[in-house]
Amino acid sequence: MEPRTPRRPDVTDVELVGGPEPLTVTLADPDPRWAETFREHRSRILSALAGQDVQVEHIGSTSVPGLAAKPVVDLVVVVGDVTAEEDHLDPLLAAGYVLRTREPGHRLVRTPERDVHVHVYGRGDRAVEDYLLLRDHLRADAADRALYEATKRDLVARTWEDTNDYAEAKTAVIAAILERARVTR
Repeated sequence: MEPRTPRRPDVTDVELVGGPEPLTVTLADPDPRWAETFREHRSRILSALAGQDVQVEHIGSTSVPGLAAKPVVDLVVVVGDVTAEEDHLDPLLAAGYVLRTREPGHRLVRTPERDVHVHVYGRGDRAVEDYLLLRDHLRADAADRALYEATKRDLVARTWEDTNDYAEAKTAVIAAILERARVTR
């Protein structure tokens, strides 16, 4: 299905509900319970968005067997129109998630415990393709999986003023891995 024309203009700024949050990054050994947590939240999301044409995928390090990760399960939800928040954001909030970020093309809700992050994008957004490509490549490529884990272990020793700063610090390595993944795809 092709992306729909947005119902309204998207937001133009980044809104961090609650402001920056200091973060102490910890890495946990791979945990098979992460897959179960994904399945539970996938079911919860699909129930909340019943009747809508959505895609729900497990992304991030917890989706890669054998990879150490922050103990936060990430999901991506693909909707027809990210600007139609009454269709997806309101039902997710009613299902118990809380809004953290609203930015152009992306909404992030999470559990109150902050152990599950749900990234909402519109159909056709390049970020979704990149998340899935990275996940699938790391599942298949032991060398890049080891590189990514080593990078995260180097970064874990630092104190971060905000979660987004930690994510930004991984950008160059992720970009290089994605480039190799595109070549081998």
